Amino acid sequence: MEAYKQEFIDFMLESKVLKFGDFTLKSGRKSPFFMNAGGYVTGNQLKRLGEYYAKAIVDQYGLDFDVLFGPAYKGIPLAVATVIAFDHLYGKEVRYCSDRKELKDHGADMGGFLGTKLQDGDRVIMIEDVTTSGKSMEETVPKVRNAANVEIIGLMVSLNRNEKGKGNKTALKEVSELYGFKTAAIVSMPEVIEYLEEKKALDPELKQRIDAYYAEYGASE
Repeated sequence: MEAYKQEFIDFMLESKVLKFGDFTLKSGRKSPFFMNAGGYVTGNQLKRLGEYYAKAIVDQYGLDFDVLFGPAYKGIPLAVATVIAFDHLYGKEVRYCSDRKELKDHGADMGGFLGTKLQDGDRVIMIEDVTTSGKSMEETVPKVRNAANVEIIGLMVSLNRNEKGKGNKTALKEVSELYGFKTAAIVSMPEVIEYLEEKKALDPELKQRIDAYYAEYGASE
């Protein structure tokens, strides 16, 4: 496993963004773990988060793209932090864009977007915290593609839960097949479990509950 992935797992845990316990997801599933990127609240945390996203994006997609698009609301700080990281780590100017939940009908920046204006020919990478159902992509991919003649290169999330989406495949796989672009995550939950087991930092009872959860909700691919 790449060093940045191991560091990111430790970072999620020390930031109390990845938690273990009893959680009810939006889908109604009872999960023994939960990840909430809204828990990154300090300048240092957001700086480090952007750097991990930037490293993962370069690892998966390279540097040949123009815009990072973060769906409102959680995707906005993710996109901003990551474009700053690209400038700092790689000396690359990347524009950020996000959608608005409500259209702005006044001022110089009217419309449905924040940040840069999407332009014909832009190569876009979508950025999110976690994708469980793919619902946010259903709302934002059409917005992005209707705004200009852009090419969506892919989607990067922080954690792939590796559980079933609407069918038997992961939500990331379903998004990839539905919209025709690559999807990736900084780390997957199986990688988290493997890393914690190697460190002997995973309680056996918790591991049994995680195994039971994946026996019921684990994705085929």
